[in-house]
Amino acid sequence: MKIKVGIVGCGVVGTGTAKLLLENRDIIRKKTGIDFQLVKVADLNWNKKREYEIPQGIRTTNYKEVLENCDVVVELVGGLDFAKKLILEALEKGKHVVTANKHLLAMDGETLFTQAQKRNLRIGFEASVGGGIPVVKALREGLVGNHIKALYGILNGTTNYILTRMLEGGLSFEKALKEAKEKGYAEADPSLDIGGWDAAHKINILASLAFGKFFPFKEVYVEGIENINRLDVELGRELGYTVKLLAIAKKVNSEVEIRVHPTFIHSEEALAKVDGVYNAVMIEGDFVGKTMFYGKGAGSHPTASAVVSDIVETGKYILCNKGGEIYPVSWEKEEISLRKNFFSRYYLRFDVPDKPGVLASISRVLADFNISIAAVLQKEKVCQLAGKRNEPVIPLVILTHKAYEKDIQKALSKIKNLSVVIGEPVLIRVEEEQD
Repeated sequence: MKIKVGIVGCGVVGTGTAKLLLENRDIIRKKTGIDFQLVKVADLNWNKKREYEIPQGIRTTNYKEVLENCDVVVELVGGLDFAKKLILEALEKGKHVVTANKHLLAMDGETLFTQAQKRNLRIGFEASVGGGIPVVKALREGLVGNHIKALYGILNGTTNYILTRMLEGGLSFEKALKEAKEKGYAEADPSLDIGGWDAAHKINILASLAFGKFFPFKEVYVEGIENINRLDVELGRELGYTVKLLAIAKKVNSEVEIRVHPTFIHSEEALAKVDGVYNAVMIEGDFVGKTMFYGKGAGSHPTASAVVSDIVETGKYILCNKGGEIYPVSWEKEEISLRKNFFSRYYLRFDVPDKPGVLASISRVLADFNISIAAVLQKEKVCQLAGKRNEPVIPLVILTHKAYEKDIQKALSKIKNLSVVIGEPVLIRVEEEQD
């Protein structure tokens, strides 16, 4: 059987996908029994230099040629407005779709999947999360028999590289970001990455798969790594923790937490050992327990591999004449709401004068809000990392037992007004396996 494939958007991932389909066409046919023929690639700029030369005969600047001539439309333009228009047009024409557009799916996936389901069409989106890591397939198929309890993910290679260099190389955030740009790991404008938005798009998609419902993206808690200080990275290490930009989705009774923020995790845990540009996702199910998926989360070739995986899966779908596919908009009828008042451990740092009574003043406020102290750290050799200050102050670190987010925020708003506290307190959440 021959299936015609067309790509709209020939950037880094589009070029890699075209290369894989063209160069590995025979091996894909031998493995699947289906001949996937790349017949059209649409892009507005064919003068741009690419790592792979797309054959002249399949190039076009008109995306409608892809819609008219192909069985499977691959959307790789990114962004929101045009990408949504393209996918809806493809579905209206009875075309199956493959996309890597995490931003669009996180913001408007429910609309797109509902339209696909009405028409018995398939939208493949493996490449939208984790690049070449097959985590979407794992949730939809491999772990389908499990109630998913929680997902913890390092879902952005840029931020993971920066935090790794801050920890291992002793670099400041600014120097680590500059190095990431020089090595091509960070965009010229890295705000989507370092602001946590890229990881948030991905965890929102995974949460919908895990818990059977689309959650409004605007309600996802997002905090980036822009304010992470090398001092806190070092102090965390003193306490046995490694800082990561962690994407978390966990179910607590009939509520789901979806949040992205810098997080301390114990340095012996598997996720803490995921360094550089690599990604990883830990999934906990009621029967399977904990399982982890690890690999390169971005890049031309890993993401292209995931795109082609979806193309092949769509080909099998066509071949078997399936009557429809189950999407997260349809299977979970239980009322599930987003939980805003997280229950977590916390790392708190205060700049304070080196004199008696400081800890007692802060402890009293924490106690007023039912926040219990687990550990206190104040080491002179580490304090020197704070750099030169005009005031004779030292960092005081308090690690709490589990507490509610609202209580912590109320306590901090009161503590920062104490005469013994200089500047803004630092808060980093802590997640541990026993949580």
